[in-house]
Amino acid sequence: MTQVTITAATAVTPLGDTPESTWQGLLAGRSAIAPVSRFDCSRYHAGIAAVIPDLAAAQGTSLCTPLLERLLDGFPAVPSDARLLLASTKGPIDLLERSQRAGALPGREVLAEALLDALRQRFELTAKGININAACASSTIALARAGALIASGRAECVLVVCLDLVSEFVLAGFSALKGLSPTPSRPFDRERDGLSLGEGAAALLLMSQERAQHEGRPMLGRLLGWGVANDANHITAPARDGSGLIAAVEQALQTAQLEHDAVAAISAHGTGTVYNDAMELTAFASLFGARPLPLNSIKGAIGHTLGAAGGIEAALALTALREQLLAPTVGLGQAEEGTPQQVSSIAQSFFGDVLLSTNSGFGGINAALLLAAGEDA
Repeated sequence: MTQVTITAATAVTPLGDTPESTWQGLLAGRSAIAPVSRFDCSRYHAGIAAVIPDLAAAQGTSLCTPLLERLLDGFPAVPSDARLLLASTKGPIDLLERSQRAGALPGREVLAEALLDALRQRFELTAKGININAACASSTIALARAGALIASGRAECVLVVCLDLVSEFVLAGFSALKGLSPTPSRPFDRERDGLSLGEGAAALLLMSQERAQHEGRPMLGRLLGWGVANDANHITAPARDGSGLIAAVEQALQTAQLEHDAVAAISAHGTGTVYNDAMELTAFASLFGARPLPLNSIKGAIGHTLGAAGGIEAALALTALREQLLAPTVGLGQAEEGTPQQVSSIAQSFFGDVLLSTNSGFGGINAALLLAAGEDA
């Protein structure tokens, strides 16, 4: 199987415009979750979210445009033959909201296709690209698809871009589901009571090892394995036994040809909802038994960034692997029973080459990535 390398990775979050600034914010235990002023939240169950500071769009344009500009400023050149995968659940949803309030019919600019066109033109790509919308596992699945394309020889280079915004449409939906916490989310805490929304973006350039070496690209990390599974349990709730996530992780291990004991740490989905966190802990206990692997969630700091979550977490995982350090789980007070040795409100050292990153979403979707540091990490 062709080796899959990560040659470039960047991310914009409410904690900073680079992975480095976000990482430092995480290590400092900062949370960007605060009252939302972008729209009126008085009718909703919660009025807080993690919003990117000073993000503003020109008249008639989406906030996705300045977000992409921040994200891609200084990003390395992308080969014209690169495949393009976008991962977004709602794309320019702010344009749809504006058109509805104005009583107008939305145009093509509200579709993910408009973002794909903008990315293709920016990098002068020959491939049109596709958007992967698989709920909150969207960018994890996009990275899995990129890995599969390269490993199978169907592509030598894939650009994965993911983004989602804090919008009234999404906040209203989660509020109706009673999925939001009125206070900043507390992943894996005994008293957790819901998630906090966030926004952000990430871009990762993946190449075959041979192509990366030929072009003299840095090898920041390696994508060793990937897995995707659906537990088909409920339209929003995960399977209590973690069966879908277990299947996704087992697939990832099989793809990477690794045993369970190769995994040194876990970057978990960790939304802060009662059922998601319980499901993940059940799955990890089933997969890794009595071995208390250190795990964390960054959603108590930057909120749940929806389709962008997995991409942001993968970009930050490269730093975690290089530093052999898991960032704190911000918002954690008292860890869920049975997990004090695994999850912590302070940074945790780990020792090993492989980090597991997991994400799950509505409709029973689960996805897992196995990441390792690269030669130039």
